[in-house]
Amino acid sequence: MRKAARLGGFSKERLTPTRETNTNVTYLAPAQRPVESTTEDHFIRKDGVEYAGTHLLVELWGASNLADVAGIENALLEGARKAGATVLHSYMHPFGEGMGVSGVVVLAESHISIHTWPERGYAAIDLFMCGKADPYKAIPALKAAFAPNAIQVAESKRGLVV
Repeated sequence: MRKAARLGGFSKERLTPTRETNTNVTYLAPAQRPVESTTEDHFIRKDGVEYAGTHLLVELWGASNLADVAGIENALLEGARKAGATVLHSYMHPFGEGMGVSGVVVLAESHISIHTWPERGYAAIDLFMCGKADPYKAIPALKAAFAPNAIQVAESKRGLVV
């Protein structure tokens, strides 16, 4: 029996992925409004919309300090602080002297992650936060630390309850 059938009968025809190359895809139904609960789940309820959290995809171009491991970690930690998030753990991985860095700050409210390409002056940053944390408030700390010539921000509401 296909995984999809075991998970409530949703077939490949009904929910199709963008790429057919992954044969290990599990097809799930869109989220349904949950039964009222007395426990706090940290979902956001705003303007009549309910969702797990706000996910910002931030792209920095013409940025500096992108090989500075300590500086990158400090920038992400400061961003978390400004956003009102609770830091649980951070880890930065440098790829070599003067090369890019990948890092993550794990938050009680989700995470901040980064990957840098100093040779291109480019950084890709994810800010995903739930509850009262506001990922938009982290952006000024990132601008101050990396001084980009240009910044692009795309927002996605994750876990949108329909």
